[in-house]
Amino acid sequence: MAPSITSFTATTRWSNRLGKHLSTRFSSLRPPPGVRLENPIPILRQLNRRQWMFVVVALAGWTWDAFDFFTVSLTVSDIATSLGRTVTDITWGITLVLMLRSVGAIVFGLAADKFGRKWPFIVNCLVFIALELGTGFVQTYKQFLAVRALFGIAMGGIYGNCAATALEDCPVEARGVISGILQQGYALGYLLAVVFNRAITYNSPHGWRALFWFGACPPVLIIALRMMLPETDAYLAQRHLERISPRAAFLQMAKSSLRNYWPVIIYMVILMAGFNFMSHGSQDLYPTMLSVQLQFSPNKTTVTMAIANLGAISGGVFIGYISDFVGRRLSVIVACLLGGALIYPWAFIRNNGILAAVFFLQFMVQGAWGVIPIYLSELSPPAFRVFIVGVAYQLGNLASSASSTIEATIGSRFPLEQTSSSSVKRYNYGKVMAILMGCVFAFVLIVIFLGPEHKAADLSAGRSFEKHDDGVDTYPADLEKAAQHQEDLTETVQQD
Repeated sequence: MAPSITSFTATTRWSNRLGKHLSTRFSSLRPPPGVRLENPIPILRQLNRRQWMFVVVALAGWTWDAFDFFTVSLTVSDIATSLGRTVTDITWGITLVLMLRSVGAIVFGLAADKFGRKWPFIVNCLVFIALELGTGFVQTYKQFLAVRALFGIAMGGIYGNCAATALEDCPVEARGVISGILQQGYALGYLLAVVFNRAITYNSPHGWRALFWFGACPPVLIIALRMMLPETDAYLAQRHLERISPRAAFLQMAKSSLRNYWPVIIYMVILMAGFNFMSHGSQDLYPTMLSVQLQFSPNKTTVTMAIANLGAISGGVFIGYISDFVGRRLSVIVACLLGGALIYPWAFIRNNGILAAVFFLQFMVQGAWGVIPIYLSELSPPAFRVFIVGVAYQLGNLASSASSTIEATIGSRFPLEQTSSSSVKRYNYGKVMAILMGCVFAFVLIVIFLGPEHKAADLSAGRSFEKHDDGVDTYPADLEKAAQHQEDLTETVQQD
């Protein structure tokens, strides 16, 4: 009888908490009274030199991670021709990368939480170098898939580590804008990939292979920079806490975190699935649509994609910044609504107006993404921030891994008239991408509306990452004092 009573009590408690949570979804979107936008320059000046270097190395790592990923997206047609396969076949290389990133997030995330942010990051970059070089030397389709599968594992380890490195020592008031800056390493990497693809692929006798060989070089500089920097103060404080408190031991914290955070982790994975469909659905196949469907010249394709990524960078920084004042969820909701309104011109305009369309649609897509690093960090337990942020992000990637293949496959059902100037088959990819993006924007809007939030007002008041907008403390009760002690230690280390 006792277990039944206990189970009933637990169910009732969860039901009451869920009912309270849902009843506050509208009211929790309202910005707190008295909160106003502040000049970001004084906010950014709060960062000291070490904190800025952490931001720089994290941004560099995430930027080149994105560069390496998009080298395939931008050369799909060239690789297909070289290996004697179809475009849809080559997009499976993109899908494999996305599918296996969750494996890398688990492996490198646990390593970073246990052994530190520094050396797992360096090992991760060394693996990048080897696999980028290897991609440039593949001779068969099977070799291509094998190398890209391994690359997916390596790529999965970067995001959580970069987010923790940049944000966990960052002043509270600056976390929103730094989150936006960090996330746009993704768009910056895409922009650099577009530029170097135009400069290298079309001018080297080795074609697309030379782009991959080049991609293996900059991580050497990133490794050198990271080697000159220490561990973050927050990580050092956590390790000190483990030494002085049995309750803060790594395995104890792992069990408590997973036991208490599993609903939040599931929510984060579902949200990240929508976000990754949003980014990959709007970006991965878009260069192919421009060059094959619209028959843009290489120069025009490069300019269009460069403008799209400038819009993405601008949107990520701007919306990440204002999320500190209007809230994370409201910022994402507004970005989804405006992004949905831009789908038609983005997918169907055929004149120069497409430049404005791609700029503002990516402004909204990556603007919403600019909130994500800090939003996920706020929802995660401090001792496992790298692991949970990275795994949630990459499991979302796993769910969305077939986005480009889905678009390419469905697009093949809408053939267009062939032209005498090209032997490449043309399909109406724009129609498929528009339908997918409409569904994705609606999905993300609903999920973020129903989700929790650690309000920007609480951040500006200097509160920790553990309290959420519904007043429920999701951090394990027996570890709350340990967590507060960790924050006190971090502040002491920073002051020293």
